Amino acid sequence: MPWGANRHMQPLLIALLPFLGALFPGLMVRSGRDAATWATALPTGLAMLGVMLHLPALMRGEVILQHVAWLPQIGLEASFRLDGLSAFFAIMILGIGLLITLYARFYLSREDGAGRFFTFLLLFQGAMTGLVLSDNILLLLIFWELTSLSSFLLIGYWGHDQQARRGARMALAVTAAGGLAMIAGMLILGRIAGSYQITGILAARDLVMASSLRLPAMLLILTGAFAKSAQVPFHFWLPRAMAAPTPVSAYLHSATMVKAGLFLMARLWPVFAPMPEWQAIVPVVGLITMVAGAAFALGETDLKGLLAWSTVSHLGLITMLLGLGTQPAAEAAMLHILNHALFKAPLFMIAGIVDHAAHTRDLRRLGGLWRIMPLTFVLALLASLSMAGVPLLGGFLSKELMLEAVMARGPVFTVLALVAALLSAAYSFRFVWGTFLGRPRSDGAAHAHAPGVGLWLAPALLVIGAVAVGLQPMLAAPAVDLAAGAVTDSPVHVHLAVWHGLTPALALSAIALLGAFALLAVIGGPVPRGPLPVPDAERLFWRVIPAAEGAAARFGEALQNGSMARALAVLVGLALALTLAAALAGSGLGPQVRALTPVAPAALIGWGLAMLATAALAALHRDRLLALVMIGIVGLMVSLGFAWLSAPDLALTQISVEVVTIVLMLLALNFLPNTDPVEDSGPRRRADMVLAGAAGLGMTALIYALMRRDFAFPTISEFHAQNSYLGGGGHNIVNVILVDFRGYDTFGEITVLGIAALVIYALAQSLLGRAHIRQVIAASADQLRAGDRHPLMMIVGSRLMLPLALVVAMFIFLRGHNAPGGGFVAGLVVSIGLVMQYMASGFGWAQERVRIPYHTLIGAGVAIAAATGIGAWANGKPFMTSAFGYVTLPGFEPIELATAALFDLGVFVTVLGAVMLALASLSRLGVAARSDEPEV
Repeated sequence: MPWGANRHMQPLLIALLPFLGALFPGLMVRSGRDAATWATALPTGLAMLGVMLHLPALMRGEVILQHVAWLPQIGLEASFRLDGLSAFFAIMILGIGLLITLYARFYLSREDGAGRFFTFLLLFQGAMTGLVLSDNILLLLIFWELTSLSSFLLIGYWGHDQQARRGARMALAVTAAGGLAMIAGMLILGRIAGSYQITGILAARDLVMASSLRLPAMLLILTGAFAKSAQVPFHFWLPRAMAAPTPVSAYLHSATMVKAGLFLMARLWPVFAPMPEWQAIVPVVGLITMVAGAAFALGETDLKGLLAWSTVSHLGLITMLLGLGTQPAAEAAMLHILNHALFKAPLFMIAGIVDHAAHTRDLRRLGGLWRIMPLTFVLALLASLSMAGVPLLGGFLSKELMLEAVMARGPVFTVLALVAALLSAAYSFRFVWGTFLGRPRSDGAAHAHAPGVGLWLAPALLVIGAVAVGLQPMLAAPAVDLAAGAVTDSPVHVHLAVWHGLTPALALSAIALLGAFALLAVIGGPVPRGPLPVPDAERLFWRVIPAAEGAAARFGEALQNGSMARALAVLVGLALALTLAAALAGSGLGPQVRALTPVAPAALIGWGLAMLATAALAALHRDRLLALVMIGIVGLMVSLGFAWLSAPDLALTQISVEVVTIVLMLLALNFLPNTDPVEDSGPRRRADMVLAGAAGLGMTALIYALMRRDFAFPTISEFHAQNSYLGGGGHNIVNVILVDFRGYDTFGEITVLGIAALVIYALAQSLLGRAHIRQVIAASADQLRAGDRHPLMMIVGSRLMLPLALVVAMFIFLRGHNAPGGGFVAGLVVSIGLVMQYMASGFGWAQERVRIPYHTLIGAGVAIAAATGIGAWANGKPFMTSAFGYVTLPGFEPIELATAALFDLGVFVTVLGAVMLALASLSRLGVAARSDEPEV
């Protein structure tokens, strides 16, 4: 097929529209449920229109491809593919989504929260649309898991209902577990094909067929597809999902979720269908599911339960057809996917109408409703007859094609398919007979009321489609040709007609219909004389889950019992063992070519002080204040070491961090006991000493070995040195790395820093709200205070220090791109100046003079950094790529302007806000503990 370009709406926008639309229903519901409904229907309709505008190009055999670079280094692109198969599924997802939106508007009560429901619905719709449009299997996996998460929200929407919660948990557990297996299979498949693009995988089918890994890849992918499409042995979750609101059930069973597995099998059909393993496994699983689902449906007395089991059966039918590996079977599968959507969605909606009208879905309590709701009866009759495969309706056509395809497989398949068709017709007749015919079997059925147009309009439109396909089959031919052609990767021209003559398939269809009436007579009509024996897979599931959770808990406790010391010991011990094994095996580092450098006396003294402080910290760490002093000495010596080794940026940062953290830790220690309790035994401490000593000696040996040798390959530092100015416009390599080369890392770090400050604030607020905690804080604090809490000399000194700190911070900030400095250090310098105000004048005095809340500073800083990074997209550059240039003013030398300065500004503001919020939170605890003491 030629690849075509199209000026219409791009696939990326089509996939994003439902996600963008999900932002609005929750807001618009304040203007009424109609506004929320329109806010849901509009993005759905626009996305559907976007797909349909491509249909002329698709009918000409073109394939619409769009690639947006995401993480190309690992093969991850936001790649989208719009061909006949994806368009077929997308139109079905979006079209039925529109009708579900209309139906839900009138089905949901005012207490159900329409805004939240429509938001979840659009998220689910977007996940399904993105899934069928994906051309990258890694992107497909993301959308695949999003369908599981969003369906969990929809199935468990009525959180007050225990069955809904259990059904949602079961659906998520089964489909997510299958998804994990599928992830492994997709990665293997991409590795075999040499591409993670679906287009590339389809083109590399010969490589896949020749690979010894094709079978594991196929089995793992099929596990995910079978779990999502409720194939045996994963079939049990789907009927339990009927606890969801009926609009969800109608959508999930007809056009979404369960069709995802079918779509995946159809998408990879050209790659796997020729494999004998595929043709041996897939049709057998599909046939077993088809028969089992039909048998379970016949024994159900709940309308939605009956329809849910029927969905399992029809999914098995389609799976079986896709597994046969022939073009006629693929054509029949695509036609039945269409027909199943046209009759299953209205049947679920009708079940919801009956539930609304009679307040029950139990067949044993219904009957006689045709007199009260004749229009609903007609719709139910036509949809049920289509599901049963009665002539002149769409379901008959696909059933006939199915029987023709199955007969080519042999008598066993033919007989079992006939049994499934007979059972399917029986439960279809039973749905109409037990619900609408006969006499009412309860007061609810006798006093039911007819539905309004809002409830019956959506199912009526779908039933009209089922009738139209049955009476004019060629109306469906273009859609089937388009989809089946994309599945088989070859031109398809299916011939559909109301009458194909007297064929064996027609005879089998007649036997199935007549046998259905006979079976209903044997079991006692629409309501069986007794429950049919059905294996309860759900009970087995709820036995397996606690056992699996217990085994996982025991394994986790054996591996990690919560002791940080133990975890560190295992980690360090494993690292030592691996290092020793590598050393004994021969490191291959090469000869030592670098001479030893003489050690200056100052460096030796600094190193000795750092070692002494570190040893003292390990020996005296139970005295918290003394330990903090030792930490400060170590940090100071590290700062001097950075300066000695010509790393002024690191030295500035280290010394600034030391001052701020020491102050914050002193505040925290104010609320803790002076000493730590002794927890470890003597043997444990000696073992830790041996392990720590071995780790230290090993690291020393490794550093010594590396520094005595040259590297045959260029180092990352050489790259940064060569590209610092050319790529980032700055001579300060460290700063350019932070704001350009590794700007995304820095953005993540300041975000985490802001979150940490907010967590400290939240914890402090939580503690302040508990009286007994305030008493503990007050009791644990040191009560010995200086007579003058706010010495005048310190107040005057801190007031003079603040403007000086601001000037120094501005100088450090502005020079940071080309000389030691930057936004991080500048933020810490300003923080030190402000910390001194709190220390000198007290919390109350300083807090009264705060004009901008620290929360706002954190949010503004992150926003500025993000906006700077996003601005790179305007120049067609990746996120966080900086731009720079020079401006010449009269009488001045050229002045460099760089967007990195704006990113650095975001870092500066975030650091300042985070440090001050943490300080204020801890100070507030101290004020609360001594609320009787005045502030200056």
